[in-house]
Amino acid sequence: MARRRRGLPVNGVLLLDKPRGLSSNHALQRVRHLFQAQKAGHTGTLDPMATGLLPVCFGEATKFSAHLLEADKVYRTRVELGAITDTGDAEGEVVERRAVPRLTEADVEGVLSRFRGEIDQVPPMYSALKHQGRKLYELAREGKSIERAARRVTVYDARLLALADTAFELEVRVSKGTYIRTLAEDIGQVLGCGAHISALRRLATGPFTSEGMLTLESLEAMPGEAERETALLPVDVLVDHLSWLEVDAAVASRLTHGQQARVEAGDLVEGETTRLYRDGIFLGLGTVTGPQEVAPKRLLSTAAD
Repeated sequence: MARRRRGLPVNGVLLLDKPRGLSSNHALQRVRHLFQAQKAGHTGTLDPMATGLLPVCFGEATKFSAHLLEADKVYRTRVELGAITDTGDAEGEVVERRAVPRLTEADVEGVLSRFRGEIDQVPPMYSALKHQGRKLYELAREGKSIERAARRVTVYDARLLALADTAFELEVRVSKGTYIRTLAEDIGQVLGCGAHISALRRLATGPFTSEGMLTLESLEAMPGEAERETALLPVDVLVDHLSWLEVDAAVASRLTHGQQARVEAGDLVEGETTRLYRDGIFLGLGTVTGPQEVAPKRLLSTAAD
């Protein structure tokens, strides 16, 4: 006898404004409980100290969440000078203090210019990366330090927003896998005084921006699951950057039964992934296998209904 899944079959994407002090997983579980959803997952972990955009995928949307993990991101951060912490942020213990020189905007801009473009970055010990099956932050809490290989990341832009005597604010647009804590530490090292971050807010990830974000409080204030579901974005927003193809009922039937199908389209590129629709309803993704041939790649379970 098949085991019945608990919860409601909720599908879609929520743009959550994660509060400070909650882990991404804790925030996810709070939201999942509010929606009484069978299945949910977040895309791109934010540290407990960080706030801002955390896309949460429900149900069928989880099948396409990997597209967001590859996305570029935008952050705003406050960099505190003169103190180095073991975590790279204000949550950690100060391990070294240094004098802060009198800095001008030109001084900071000169250093920022060295970090724009492709750079090599060593991931921090206080991160969720794994070593021999264990997360690095678990090892760090035990006082252990593991050698980490540098990774190539891209800082597309680093814009100075404000400068005070011992701190400055930045807005940065970066590639996946970029640690803002490490970026701030490296900038502080070049400035000669060390640094850590005291605030971090994610403003954008992939196609999503802070516009339309909802807080936990606003979700909790809604009277029920039906009202909350109106706040969800459709599943296909996760793959909106891909080409699309409208198919007829016969083609849809073949694809949803796992079969390759011939389509009437002249602008397909062999090897590309395309969105599939029938009567404007999203079916999932297909792979172009020939000039007029498409094979199913990842379809909604509801596509065969």
